[in-house]
Amino acid sequence: MGWLDDRVALVTGGGSGIGFAVVERFLQEGARVVVLERSPVEPAAWGDHANRVRVLRGDVTVYGDNVRAVDTAVAEFGQLDVLVANVGIHDSFVRLVDLEPDKLAAAFDEIFDINVKAYLLAARAAVRALAATRGTMIFTVSNAGLYPGGGGPLYTASKHAVTGIVRQLAHELAPAIRVNGVAPAGTVTALRGPAALGQDRTGLFTDAEAAVRSIRATKPLDIAPTGADHAGLYVLLASRENSPAITGEILSSDGGLGARGLGAIAGGYDLLDALLPAGDS
Repeated sequence: MGWLDDRVALVTGGGSGIGFAVVERFLQEGARVVVLERSPVEPAAWGDHANRVRVLRGDVTVYGDNVRAVDTAVAEFGQLDVLVANVGIHDSFVRLVDLEPDKLAAAFDEIFDINVKAYLLAARAAVRALAATRGTMIFTVSNAGLYPGGGGPLYTASKHAVTGIVRQLAHELAPAIRVNGVAPAGTVTALRGPAALGQDRTGLFTDAEAAVRSIRATKPLDIAPTGADHAGLYVLLASRENSPAITGEILSSDGGLGARGLGAIAGGYDLLDALLPAGDS
């Protein structure tokens, strides 16, 4: 018996990275899963569980595509118990002073469309089906939704917005639907960025070995997590038997960042050096 036997989930962005790992783990726990994904992926990617997966190609920023995914879950599997809003893009830590003014607005729109608006569209599309099953919404947040330094200002602002969505929807939708988040820190995935900044064809981590070293260096637990290392928290939150009293919470899966303590001063000295005459402070 699995924790999610007879449950039906919809996972946006489930074709790669953390989303793929969540789908895989849900299937192992007995769920049936609909995946909404822009890139082509076949159910066969999940091996022996392929018969319990339906993949829809679509755009998470289009409300109608989210509705199609919810309708598919209900038509194919009879219900919807879990929504995992997961798709996202990063800004490669570009600082405010390094954002070209003529690109800033377009990059903002692109990041917020995918990281924030798409989550709200998925939630709106799924709300009635989830209320019918007393289901749950789970949003992928980020350590950048809790702390500074997990991205540049665009990514960090978008993930703080997701933190707000979790708390507001938990307030609005209780007791019919539980709403929670998972906040992974740096994870070895092919996370991409906005086309407006020329980051849409390259992942955040282009050198896998360097990525592992960089991620481990920030973690008290000295690990470089993969998507599978976070997936169990999604299972916990999806299971009404194992988390019936949890709503409005964001579970950190960050390798101990909250216990890291004081680090090096970041930010303004480089800017001051560039602006002030030599010898001033």
